[in-house]
Amino acid sequence: MELYSSDGYRCVVSVNVETRTFGPGDDTFVEAAWDLKERIRGDEGVLKQRRGFFVDAYRRSTVYALVERGAEERLVGFAATRRDGYILFLAVDRDYRGEGFGERLVAEVADEHSSVSCHARATNENALEFYEHVGFEVKRRVEGYYEDRGDAYYLKLGEDGIRDRLSRFMRR
Repeated sequence: MELYSSDGYRCVVSVNVETRTFGPGDDTFVEAAWDLKERIRGDEGVLKQRRGFFVDAYRRSTVYALVERGAEERLVGFAATRRDGYILFLAVDRDYRGEGFGERLVAEVADEHSSVSCHARATNENALEFYEHVGFEVKRRVEGYYEDRGDAYYLKLGEDGIRDRLSRFMRR
C-alpha cells in the first residue's frame, strides 16, 4: 500500500522486502545499485563516485541487498562491504527510509563481522545522524578524503550493547 506524506513523498506502508547476500564477483543488481546511488546523489548531493570506481568496488564486495518482491523485483537498498567489515556503500531508497531498512543492512553486516566501520561525508547530516542512531562513533575527521577534496568522518560501530540491539532487530 502506498500513502503520500504532506510534502508529496511516497511512503511505503507495507512491503515484502527480503535480504539477499551476494559474494565478491557477483554483480547481481550492480546496475540497480548504481541507479539507486545516482538518484540519491541527484536528490541529496551525496554518494558521489565515478561509475568505474563504484562498479569495481561493488564487484569486489560482499553485498547485502534489500529486494522488494513482486511482479518485478526492485532493489530498495544495499550495503557493499569489504572482508574486514568496512562499509563501502550504504544506500536506501528515500521511499523506504524510516522503516528500519538501513538498520537491517547494518545488522546484517554486524552479524557477519567482528568490527564494522565506514566513512561518511562531513556535510552529510542525514548519514551522520543515521550512523549515530545505530551506534556508530566518530573516531576521527579525515580532511580531503573524497575525490572532490571533501572531508569525511571515520566511524566505527560501538560495542556498548549495539550488537545485542542489532541482533534483536534481526530477529523481528
